[in-house]
Amino acid sequence: MDSNLKQSVKQQRELLTQLLGVKLSDLAKELAPLINDIDLLNDHLVKAISDLPYCKYIYVLDASAKQLSATVSHSNVNLKSVGRDRSLRPYMKNMFIPRHGVDFELSSAYISSNKKRPSITGVQLIRGENNERLGFLGVDYDIRELPREDKIYEEPRKWRQIKGDPAIRSGLFLQQRAESQMDIKLDDIMAILEELMLENGVHHCQIHYSSSRVTIWHIDDPFTYRILTMEELSLSEVCLAYPKRPYFSRNIVPREDIMKVFKQFTALRFADDTVYLRSGSLNLVNGFIGLNFSCDGTHYLTFDDFLSRGLNFWFGEGVSTESDPEMCLLEEEIIDVSQLDEILEEIAQRGCLEVNQIIRQLDSGTIPKRLNLLKDSERDYIHNELKSIMSVYDGSICSI
Repeated sequence: MDSNLKQSVKQQRELLTQLLGVKLSDLAKELAPLINDIDLLNDHLVKAISDLPYCKYIYVLDASAKQLSATVSHSNVNLKSVGRDRSLRPYMKNMFIPRHGVDFELSSAYISSNKKRPSITGVQLIRGENNERLGFLGVDYDIRELPREDKIYEEPRKWRQIKGDPAIRSGLFLQQRAESQMDIKLDDIMAILEELMLENGVHHCQIHYSSSRVTIWHIDDPFTYRILTMEELSLSEVCLAYPKRPYFSRNIVPREDIMKVFKQFTALRFADDTVYLRSGSLNLVNGFIGLNFSCDGTHYLTFDDFLSRGLNFWFGEGVSTESDPEMCLLEEEIIDVSQLDEILEEIAQRGCLEVNQIIRQLDSGTIPKRLNLLKDSERDYIHNELKSIMSVYDGSICSI
């Protein structure tokens, strides 16, 4: 669990403990003299529950956690539960551990055996005159009926990685990206999406590259989403279907960064035929990017973190998708193909003898002088391209 979420839950539990603990402590003292008289216990519980407005059920257990009293609710006294062993219920696991000064325990949430709903139980130790353990007072609460702070959990603004389906990751290197309809018209589609986000009130979009569709959310109706298929995305007029809106005041993503994000999505989509971007999302309000790759691994990070890392992060040295495919980081570095193609052309013009000599040197691990200033990934590109050229032997390119 994320530390922010843990802290939020902790604060809610502290609020409930303060609300419930004192009342149950006082009630336990009232019940101690009645512990051996079931009828008096039940009568007192019926009166006591009226002072516990959020309580669902209340009952008394003996020192071994077997039920002494009826289970009392605001509308019923259930005698069938007398004698029930509750010692193994999740809310009792800490109550048999001696803890100095701790007589009250608020359980973690669990699914109730009766209503099958998320519930929580407060357990108060009942002590005798000599401080001995006489039994326990149990009070069950339905989580949905409990008061809580009117404050929503805040998502942490840090990189989060979630591993995907192991079956997909294990077969990662047996698959290859298939060109989708969206891939063919991606530049035009990105322009349409940018327009929708800049001028037409769309604050969140999720681009599904492999299935050629986009899901969008609009500031006028943020509780629903709309699906744009290739049929709609192929029409520039699709923007006319949405009202013109100024750039939303809650957006934290600068206008000029929207297309930068889309372009980096595109690079991740086409950079490799094995490990590639399957879907990407952008939320302008919280500034989060979502990335789902072909290995089914998912990343969430802020737009500025995403852009500041650049493509070199995803294709950096020392990262192996084969040893850790769920990371979805690609093996090759980003290279300037146009510059390398010029080097290839210059080498090819020297003739087949020199081309073959360079190939043999690269095969043996020797770095040719002409290529010693290149990175390993760039030499690999040259190596593979030269072998490809020689395999088809085109005399117009590689003449003797």
